[in-house]
Amino acid sequence: MNKFRYSILSSIFCFVSLFTLGQTGSIKGVARDASGSPVANANIQLNKTISGNSTDADGNYILKSVPIGEYVIQFSHVGFQSIEKNVQVNANETTIVNFETVETTAILKEVEITGIKTITGMGYLGEVHDGIIFSGKKTEVLILDSLDANTAQNNPRQVLGRVPGANYSETEGSGFPSNGIGFRGLNPTQSIETNTRQNGNNITADLYGYPESYYLPSLEAVERIEVIRGASSLQYGVQFGGVINYIMKKGSTTKPIEFSTQQTGGSFGFFNSFNSVGGQVGKFNYYAYAQVQTIQGWRPNSDFKKLTGYARVEYQASEKIKIGLEYSILRNSVHMPGGFSDSLLALGNQKSYRARNWLQSPWNILTAMLDWKLSQQTSLSIKSTFNSSARDLVWRNEDGGPNAVDAIDPITNQYSNRESQHEGFQSNTTEVRMISNYDLGRIKNNTLAAGVRFFSGKMKRQGGGKGTTGSDFDLSLVDPGYEYDLDFTTANIAPFVENTFHLGSRLSITPGLRYEYINSTIKGYNPSDDGNGVVYSDRSKNRNIFLVGVGAQLRVTSATNIYANYSQAYRPLDYSSLTPFGTIASIDKNMKDSDGGNADFGFRGSVKNFLNFDVGGFYLQYNNRVGTIEKTDANGNQFPFRTNVANSVHTGLETYVEFNPIKAFTDNKKWAFSFFNSLAVINAKYVSGEFNGKYVEYAPTSINRFGTNLVIGKFSTTFLISSTAKSYSDAGNSEKPSADAVAGVVPAYNVMDWSGTIKIKNYKIKFGVNNLADQNYFTKRTDEYPGPGIIPSIGRSFYVGVGAKF
Repeated sequence: MNKFRYSILSSIFCFVSLFTLGQTGSIKGVARDASGSPVANANIQLNKTISGNSTDADGNYILKSVPIGEYVIQFSHVGFQSIEKNVQVNANETTIVNFETVETTAILKEVEITGIKTITGMGYLGEVHDGIIFSGKKTEVLILDSLDANTAQNNPRQVLGRVPGANYSETEGSGFPSNGIGFRGLNPTQSIETNTRQNGNNITADLYGYPESYYLPSLEAVERIEVIRGASSLQYGVQFGGVINYIMKKGSTTKPIEFSTQQTGGSFGFFNSFNSVGGQVGKFNYYAYAQVQTIQGWRPNSDFKKLTGYARVEYQASEKIKIGLEYSILRNSVHMPGGFSDSLLALGNQKSYRARNWLQSPWNILTAMLDWKLSQQTSLSIKSTFNSSARDLVWRNEDGGPNAVDAIDPITNQYSNRESQHEGFQSNTTEVRMISNYDLGRIKNNTLAAGVRFFSGKMKRQGGGKGTTGSDFDLSLVDPGYEYDLDFTTANIAPFVENTFHLGSRLSITPGLRYEYINSTIKGYNPSDDGNGVVYSDRSKNRNIFLVGVGAQLRVTSATNIYANYSQAYRPLDYSSLTPFGTIASIDKNMKDSDGGNADFGFRGSVKNFLNFDVGGFYLQYNNRVGTIEKTDANGNQFPFRTNVANSVHTGLETYVEFNPIKAFTDNKKWAFSFFNSLAVINAKYVSGEFNGKYVEYAPTSINRFGTNLVIGKFSTTFLISSTAKSYSDAGNSEKPSADAVAGVVPAYNVMDWSGTIKIKNYKIKFGVNNLADQNYFTKRTDEYPGPGIIPSIGRSFYVGVGAKF
């Protein structure tokens, strides 16, 4: 408290002194490159004076207490064109001087984001970034070009392994290449509790009805990944698990055309072809890629093929206005070998007892953007995204669970009829954001962020249709009509406001408020409980939700800070909870929405260029959590039941330390060696109801990853050990697995990965081994596809790729 008062009194004293003397002013501004991206860590200097500073992660700088007079101010940064400007400093005034520069060497395009404090690719966001306030919030940023990782296969451990507490749902072992991620003991399945975005745009099927995304961008086209924890709910909307935002690469600003290619092959018939093109033509910047990927599969019947593509064009209409358009596409065909019961798994994890299960999920995302600099202090951003996607499934249905035999009937000499299911999604998400820097009396350099989101979504869910007896992907029905046919709509309006108040030069406070109006409708029919009839639905529900939060950040040194925050969170019931798709679980029709909140407290920063760290704790309150329990029917048979299990509380410690002893103790510049440790200790338990004191589903008590990175000239290599404690797939924490394999233990596992890169001029060779020790493990027991049952993770596999850039 004394330090707080001292900061306020010092700020007031400085202000009064300047006002009285009237002999100084200040200069501030922003430095950007030709594409409009911020230039971080640039040097800003007044010639023939000692006054100078560097730009922050968002390109902003400020020079305070500058004596009145005329000066020459200079911008300089390695790899960028230097700029000099004349400037007049007046008493008690702030003069705005902005810089727009261009790169002088093309190779520096990959390190534009040097303002992120990092040694080998992991850092955090500044107080304001891309028009969004992050002051006081826990963030992580991964710069992919600086990582040795298997980006060709989007390997989550290698790419996101540095993020403390990242827990993965690995499903490649069942042919399903769309891994999920969860944090702090939240469900990792299909990232349903994490807001997934690309360039800040929504890419999920339906924000409120079905928050999954089968499309993910090729990581070879991603510049960086931004992770914002639970405090992101005020800016991004109702959710508990935070945000993962994939920021795509842009075209070179120094060439009209630049072509990049990477061809990768590996175990089990894996082949990946990635090709991209980009450049700058006048005021147009463009970038596009196409990725074709195929694999025969680690298990029989686990082959898949997919095409992923992306194109973006930006037009700098004027100094103040930039417009853009981007399109993302996914086409895939996934063959799923099914899941295991525990007894079947004991016979071998590379077997398959299903040969006729298929899935396709075509995805189309179109986004239009406008960035408008209204003044030197205020900017406006508008992004409107249209999503037209689907998910189609044909499979030997879930009746009988993983032990049910899918064989030819000796009487009919045919397989049984499969089940056909279809879901179609159409949605529009428009987000308007305004950010403004302003002074409020004696409180200087404040930032106001406000905006509104408009969302409308439609989803059609059809399932239980009697399909063919064939083995290929075929959605046709042999009998007309589906077992259930439902139409859902969602309309959402969500205004928000956050404001950062700087109380002195070190402390900032950021309160915020968000209001969500949600209208949901359902029409159609589904089977009655006894299965002898149908139930028709035609109903609507309105929700009015207020979320509040506050964050604080204290700058300890120029490169370290203490952060703290609290934000409320809310999760409305989605369609997948009320009418699940391809599941053996029964559903509680009286489920309620979930609410709660997230809190963070930590210390982060860097020491010169050899130490990077973030040490913090978290608290997550989750009321009316939806989960799966085991129940017994009238005949004594167990079955999974999805319901509001109880309230849960998640607490824990998250630490990340990255240390380079070579840079710390020597001046050696020919080679470098660093290591990092990412640790999360998690205590996620139910605190009410029947399961009070039990662990939350898929919430391991610890996740620890240790890695080393060695760089010698053009060669770099990374070795990673990932250790995850055991967890449970059901709220009852069953030690003895259920017959359908849905309930039971997910055993602890340790996995080692090794990867390397060799760069020779414009060429690049990437290679490595996933699961080096060939560990047998699994991360998921599921009551639905790609099971039901246990989904094994892939064993040891190799890959090698050759790339070039011209």
